[in-house]
Amino acid sequence: MSIRILIADDQPLMRQGFAMILSAQPDMEVVGEAGTGTAAVEQARKLSPDVIMMDIQMPGMDGIAATRQLRDSRVLILTTFGSQEHVAHALRAGASGFLLKDSTPEQLVHAVRVIAAGDALLDPAITRELIKRALPSLTEPAVPPRFDSLSDRETQVLRLLAQGMSNAEIARTLVVSEATVKTHVSRLLTKLGLRDRVQAVVAAYQHGLV
Repeated sequence: MSIRILIADDQPLMRQGFAMILSAQPDMEVVGEAGTGTAAVEQARKLSPDVIMMDIQMPGMDGIAATRQLRDSRVLILTTFGSQEHVAHALRAGASGFLLKDSTPEQLVHAVRVIAAGDALLDPAITRELIKRALPSLTEPAVPPRFDSLSDRETQVLRLLAQGMSNAEIARTLVVSEATVKTHVSRLLTKLGLRDRVQAVVAAYQHGLV
């Protein structure tokens, strides 16, 4: 089955460029485009895409407000290193990952596949740095995660996640299978009451685990 994608960006040329790259992939289908946050929300509820590529700055309802209304969706935020002040808001809104607008086509395709697989995009050169810069603006959760509920191996996996490592990289570091890493990640997210890897990394930084 193809990954169904909705592209939300107020620049038509940007949308068309993304659409051309993604539509050329055999496992991807661009099912819709939107030029405003309001249109993105409407299209998402109508089309139920697997991944929503969401620009932050759009007329009317911006991408952060739109993401907040689509908490059950997998949203990939399009950003730049010059917009760190928006990242904290996007994290609180429930974004599953971030992609720099000047990323390569290969990075774009990879990001969409990662998000569609139910994972969160944590590129060491992008998201981890953005999260670190955004931390001063993030509010502490009402109920702090119980890190003492994690096993030693789960804590180790969480620290490696916070360094921006993928499951494959963690598997190589710990000399275990990717399936084992996925199991550890799933268990630690459940124990901490977190939705995905982005939330896990934020929590790890907020509480001094890294």
